[in-house]
Amino acid sequence: MIKFYRTQCSGFALFKQLSVQIISLRTQTQYSSTITLYCNCSLFLFFAKMVGTSDLSREVFADSSSLNNPKKPKRNKYAFICAILASMTSILLGYDTGVLSGAAIYIKKDLRFTDVQIEVIVGIINIFSLLGSAVAGRTSDWIGRRYTMVLAGVIFFLGAILMGFATNFAFLMVGRFVAGLGVGYAMMIAPVYTAEVAPASSRGFLTSFPEVFINAGVLLGYVSNFAFAKCPLWLGWRLMLGIGALPSVALAVFVLYMPESPRWLVMKGRLGEAREVLEKTSTSKEEAHQRLSDIKEAAGIDKDCNADVVEVPKRKKDEAVWKELILHPTPAVRHAAITGIGIHFFQQACGIDAVVLYSPRIFEKAGIKSDDKKLLATIAVGICKTVFILISTFQLDKIGRRPLMLTSMGGMVISLLVLAGSLTVINRSDHTIGWAVGLAIFAVYAFVSIFSSGMGPIAWVYSSEVFPLRLRAQGCSIGVAVNRGMSGIIGMTFLSMYKAMTIGGAFLLFAVIAAIGWVFMYTLFPETQGRNLEEIELLFGSYFNWRKTLRDLKAKEAAEAKNHEVVV
Repeated sequence: MIKFYRTQCSGFALFKQLSVQIISLRTQTQYSSTITLYCNCSLFLFFAKMVGTSDLSREVFADSSSLNNPKKPKRNKYAFICAILASMTSILLGYDTGVLSGAAIYIKKDLRFTDVQIEVIVGIINIFSLLGSAVAGRTSDWIGRRYTMVLAGVIFFLGAILMGFATNFAFLMVGRFVAGLGVGYAMMIAPVYTAEVAPASSRGFLTSFPEVFINAGVLLGYVSNFAFAKCPLWLGWRLMLGIGALPSVALAVFVLYMPESPRWLVMKGRLGEAREVLEKTSTSKEEAHQRLSDIKEAAGIDKDCNADVVEVPKRKKDEAVWKELILHPTPAVRHAAITGIGIHFFQQACGIDAVVLYSPRIFEKAGIKSDDKKLLATIAVGICKTVFILISTFQLDKIGRRPLMLTSMGGMVISLLVLAGSLTVINRSDHTIGWAVGLAIFAVYAFVSIFSSGMGPIAWVYSSEVFPLRLRAQGCSIGVAVNRGMSGIIGMTFLSMYKAMTIGGAFLLFAVIAAIGWVFMYTLFPETQGRNLEEIELLFGSYFNWRKTLRDLKAKEAAEAKNHEVVV
């Protein structure tokens, strides 16, 4: 854990340098932003330390400490490149999310939209993406993971072009619909592909890449807002939206150079091709052989079968997968579904997209009136998210999922309470209160930083690990649908919500939901760090008693290791 704290502080040093270069406001915003940039990491580390001194924390961190290995396996460069290329499709969602936060200011002025129309335009893409994510699982099982990513890029390209040429509300809605389909495909397939390519030793590190690129896309969207803000009113927001077509074309081309998922190849009976991919993406030939044996067993193929092409036992109908997942699940499948889908619900229900989508509005409520200054302050939000997601990415396979998950969610509760209180003080005052303005801006940056330090990447990593192979594509598809659905609901209701219950009351509600999520995760979520995807299935089914199952599994491994030493 000392190494973890040092890594966090090192990352914060970089974060501080970047922020000082970008944030140059000459009002109270400058003062509060500077305080925020210096304090975000301290808040996260303070909470982690506070939790770490309790009996509760010792149980949370026990799994990770017991898994520390002084001789860590080398990261596979080929798997690393594949994960980067696959995860880059997530830039599409990030860019669209970030760019709308600023573009909405100018769309409202140019097309004379009401706040309700702005809410719909901003949040509706997540609802439209539900259709894309719902069919992405079946599509990826049909044409493969790789070509599904190409399809996502093509669809988003068309959506970006339509949005850039929109002249009214209906036209813009059509563009949002098409782009939403592409976003749904990209969000579902990127973590699935990465989890299936990555070896167990670096799966958390590689599977967190989609969230890294979402945050990078958000930052690019914020920068695009600022870059085109000086253009004529009718042109600026169109460039902000339309330029998103360019990366989608590049991504679709890059994906063609990637290998297909070895698990999908096995499910199609193409064992020879799967063997080649696994040998390239594993840390050793022995690991590649073991991974192939595990996948064959999960797919119902004889583990001793070495033919290049085989016939895979087929289920009676594809509907059998949905029946096993939803209608008649086993205890293990039900437990996996509760955790894999539930983590996506709480990731979005805590209000992260309210901050990401409506940062300019929140900063306006906190006392920043100039459009340029609101956009600059919003860029700092993107910097917080991007820098802290990079820090957590390098920690997932070192200290485990649960420590980061629980520490992050607890810190989010605190920052949301601070934000709710400070905004309430500002709204009830008839003059500017400097400390409240600074505290509100600090709380915004702290919230997005702490979110990106844990819950941001872990939701995608965890949900891609817990479902059995035969149900993984469909299970992750449902998880993405819940994630995007909640994001859409928040995006389409936040303005109306804070007008009805005050902006402080809205963030207080998010704090309560985050607290419930912390309890939910502490009681039901097993640690999956360092386990292969087939071993993880053994941890599910006992619900609140998963800790006993984990202890039994560790005892069995210890006994096997001891017997092996005796034999040697």
